[in-house]
Amino acid sequence: MERGSPESFTRMGTLGIEEECFVVDERGRPTSGTDELVYEHDPPRILEERLDHELFKFVIETQTPLIESPADARDSLLEIRRALRDHARAHGYRIAAAGLHPLAKWRELEHAEKPRYRSQLDRIQYPQHRNTTAGVHVHVGVDDADKAVWIANELRWYVPIILALSANSPFWNGFDTGLQSARAKIFEALPNTGMPTYFEDFDAFDRFERRMLETESIEDRGELWYDVRPHTAHGTVELRTPDGQADPDIVLAFVEYAHALVEALSEEYDDGAEGMAREHRRELLDENKWRAIRHGHDASFISRNLEGTIELGELVDRECERLGVDGIRRVYERESGARRQRRLLEEEGPDSLCESLSLQVE
Repeated sequence: MERGSPESFTRMGTLGIEEECFVVDERGRPTSGTDELVYEHDPPRILEERLDHELFKFVIETQTPLIESPADARDSLLEIRRALRDHARAHGYRIAAAGLHPLAKWRELEHAEKPRYRSQLDRIQYPQHRNTTAGVHVHVGVDDADKAVWIANELRWYVPIILALSANSPFWNGFDTGLQSARAKIFEALPNTGMPTYFEDFDAFDRFERRMLETESIEDRGELWYDVRPHTAHGTVELRTPDGQADPDIVLAFVEYAHALVEALSEEYDDGAEGMAREHRRELLDENKWRAIRHGHDASFISRNLEGTIELGELVDRECERLGVDGIRRVYERESGARRQRRLLEEEGPDSLCESLSLQVE
């Protein structure tokens, strides 16, 4: 039974980016399923050990190498994206990215044959059978296990901000859901997802992880699919919140924000704030997440002191000023992914919608 360790948490501020994308045909439509890119052909060297199927064969995941500094994030992400695009192109496919592919119908798609996923399908059944979701996961290194758990606790309030900004999945199974991020709601149907509860320290999280494994509630620690979690193998805090994105600038805005948040919280912890944790009720955090799912860029949230509400735009301005970042402001000021998808489908049709999801590499 593979376990993580507090000794994994050794370095502050390193980065890793995982992206889930869609394998599509020349017209940008979902492929029912192919093993060519993962199992039948060797990928480019940079993708070795960093490329795999997700639950469906048409969903593929990449991982960057360890990124030492935020200044290196763009080059690392684009190198991985180019390699994936070129690998797909060489075998007659294209790559698309969004939280959900708007034309994907899960009953028409093949599931991956990896034993891990076959076991999940058997155990979880319907919620996993329909799980055509694709997201972005950002890892930020933390140099102490208790600090990582404390930071993950604090990050829970920020999860809805990132989700609202990333909202890019209005369509699921061929219809308009009325949501801005249907991906988040589809994914929440799985066990061990959504907003995590508060953990007192690393030992508390470790006991929980161990108990879930020992009771066979999960088969490996990777099945703790919460929106934010300490990653006990990589020594990181992992934010698993955003919808997939075709535009790398949007992904990099979330990387910049996540890194700045973790660094700022680390300083708070080192200055003695660990005794002043905000034990926000999960129900209130869930309400904020629902607002992000439903309203996206138009969301307002219950404020961090729980005494009122605040508009997303005001929050973004405050965060950019407080942390010295600007990427999330640019994301907020542009048309949201969900709104753009709806507009393109209505004004130009499905071909333009599919083309807009093509993975960008510049």
